[in-house]
Amino acid sequence: MAKLSIRDVDVKGKRVLVRVDFNVPLEGGQVADNTRIRAALPTIRYLVDQGAKVILMSHLGRPKGKVQEDLRLTPVARELERLLGQPVHKVDDCIGPEVERAVAALQPGEVLLLENLRFHPEEEKNDPEFARKLASLGDIYVNDAFGTAHRAHASTAGIAQYLPAVAGFLMEKEIDILSRILSQPERPFAAVLGGAKVSDKIGVIRNLLEKVDRLLLGGGMANTFLLAQGFALGNSLVEEDKLPLAKELLEQARDRGVEVFLPLDLVVAPEIKEEAPRKVVSVEEGVPEGWMALDIGPRTAQKYGEIIRQCRTVLWNGPMGVFEVPAISEGTRAVAQALAEVTGVTVV
Repeated sequence: MAKLSIRDVDVKGKRVLVRVDFNVPLEGGQVADNTRIRAALPTIRYLVDQGAKVILMSHLGRPKGKVQEDLRLTPVARELERLLGQPVHKVDDCIGPEVERAVAALQPGEVLLLENLRFHPEEEKNDPEFARKLASLGDIYVNDAFGTAHRAHASTAGIAQYLPAVAGFLMEKEIDILSRILSQPERPFAAVLGGAKVSDKIGVIRNLLEKVDRLLLGGGMANTFLLAQGFALGNSLVEEDKLPLAKELLEQARDRGVEVFLPLDLVVAPEIKEEAPRKVVSVEEGVPEGWMALDIGPRTAQKYGEIIRQCRTVLWNGPMGVFEVPAISEGTRAVAQALAEVTGVTVV
């Protein structure tokens, strides 16, 4: 999937508008995890070294179109400044006269961070006029925000209608790896799919059935497949209207020679609480009435771990259960640990 990147355009002296993903956790007015900021550094440093005027834009949290003081990007600017080792200018809006003045004052090699895009409701609505105002700040648009590239927002999709658009290094790397694993994966190739619902992943499952050797299912979505095979699921989350689809997908997998693995045992509880009583049941025993499946059980975790470690390519999408509750996070943790031990390519 060949895309133009920042290497393919002359950025010297140009105003380069870069969409980054600086949606990072904040604690006490400080950046608690700078992983996403560090991921954008190669692109920013390249542009600085090439003498571009670098204008960064990002969202942070979900302010729902209103200014929220605790969601300003000021702590992010301070952290970026520390990581870059050079000053980072910051403005209190992303459009308007103050921003235009700051951009006009920018010298080649300098960096400016705009305020949280989502303080404007027009960002998430992909408003053409808002996109045009953002575009007026730059000569070239760089999308390096892989984490938000799937959203048709003004700063991702809208702005590309008004400026020459290229990929940053992070975007380029993600596209390269994803293209490679979907077109020429090293085998065996396994996909591990979890999350709450089958309906959220129908397209993904159909697509992957044509590419993978093994499909491992967990989380709420596995419940629907288990129910389709006649196992008792008690009060577990299931999509009864998707039972025919689950059966159809299992048949498609068989026809294509894809091995499908479903949980052998489940961690069950009467409610989703840390202190709730819990027990492990085999799928043959079934989930008791009034109880619900909240995680894959230890036998399943061990089996999935063994399968994952044997593979050369693994794609993981979605947790194995309600991992937000520490007491029922073991299945998801076991899958993560197994992925860390894969010697080939893993994509989470």
